[in-house]
Amino acid sequence: MSDPMIFGILLGVLLFMLAAGVWVALSLLIMAFVAIVAFSNAPEGLVLATTLWGHSHSWPLAALPLFILMGEILLRSRLSEDMFSGLAPWLGRIPGRLLHVNIIGCAIFAAVSGSSAATAATIGRMSVPELTRRGYPEKLILGTLAGSATLGLLIPPSIILIVYGVATEQSIARLFVAGVLPGLLLVGLFAAYVGISALRNPSSIPDETDRPSFAEKIRASRRLIPVILLIGGVIGSIYTGVASPTDAAALGVLLATLLAASTGNFSRAAFIDALMSATKTSCMIAFILLGAAFLSIAMGFTGIPRNLANWIGTFNLSPYALLAVLTVFFIILGCFLDGISVVVLTTSIILPMVEAAGIDPLWFGIYLVLVVEMSQITPPVGFNLFVIQGLTGINILRVAMAALPFFFLLLLGALIITVFPGIVTLLPNAMGN
Repeated sequence: MSDPMIFGILLGVLLFMLAAGVWVALSLLIMAFVAIVAFSNAPEGLVLATTLWGHSHSWPLAALPLFILMGEILLRSRLSEDMFSGLAPWLGRIPGRLLHVNIIGCAIFAAVSGSSAATAATIGRMSVPELTRRGYPEKLILGTLAGSATLGLLIPPSIILIVYGVATEQSIARLFVAGVLPGLLLVGLFAAYVGISALRNPSSIPDETDRPSFAEKIRASRRLIPVILLIGGVIGSIYTGVASPTDAAALGVLLATLLAASTGNFSRAAFIDALMSATKTSCMIAFILLGAAFLSIAMGFTGIPRNLANWIGTFNLSPYALLAVLTVFFIILGCFLDGISVVVLTTSIILPMVEAAGIDPLWFGIYLVLVVEMSQITPPVGFNLFVIQGLTGINILRVAMAALPFFFLLLLGALIITVFPGIVTLLPNAMGN
């Protein structure tokens, strides 16, 4: 039996289990167990035990629950209100006006939460009622929120970049720094789209009657200072080498707690709620990572990834053609799985092909996250769509249609970093090892 046929059988087993509602982590473990029993001579019980034990204590992975906790704490603070109050006075005169609060607010919160869903929920809870009350078009309100919230996956500290770094043994610090410029690129693309839409149809954007003076703008901006200090403390400590991502995550939790407490509405009960929510999310991700680790080891024993990479190599695909095929593959897979599951499910199989094609694994990590971002706004499993539907009660298909232009902007972003890879590698190379 050929390796592509074996891989097809294993993939069929996995898809059947996922369709049957089996947890992603258990599906990965079962697929790996079937692979190692049926297609290798390795002692499956010993391999399973040593893999789960060896991957259950990882220092780089310790950053994951800490960054999740930081986001959960800030989710329960007054951060989003402060961001709206601090940003709105500066945006009233530019094309699109306060719609840019969604974009910039999501970018800022992404830099302190690491989660796409948390970004959509926090910013949406504040901006959707306010922008609707002021008469902004529903399609642009929902679209800017859904699209910009995906920045939570890319702008550091990104939970999914931690997962990719652990799964592929890439430097998490370098991955974080590599995500900065592509994140800013997407912010620019989103803002340009909103500005052009407003210029093409100016009557759809309401006039802002408030005309604050420069001094009033400065006073309003003071509310942004704690958030900027938090972002600077976390990302700056990583970039300068003062702290590892795990150390920076611990610093972020401390600063986030102080920031939330300073707002006056962060109680002990809210902290416990944040702690429990972060624990549940961290355990879910850790369980998936353990399943993916066993799958990666099992695939190594069967030799399928290596042979599959060699088989694909016989088609003599150029790196660009391979990336085009992988983009379609990831978009389809993202329609049915969440982003973290897509990453851990595919890296052990895809990475040998990528490295054989001469593609930098660090660059590929950012590209992968960018493509996975698209899955956050594509039905039927677009997490951001569900979050926004829950916030607004609007039909999920209407939300998906509003997000469609931002799907294509994300695709454009992936194309730009493919043509100009220096956008990804510039800062990590400047940072060194």
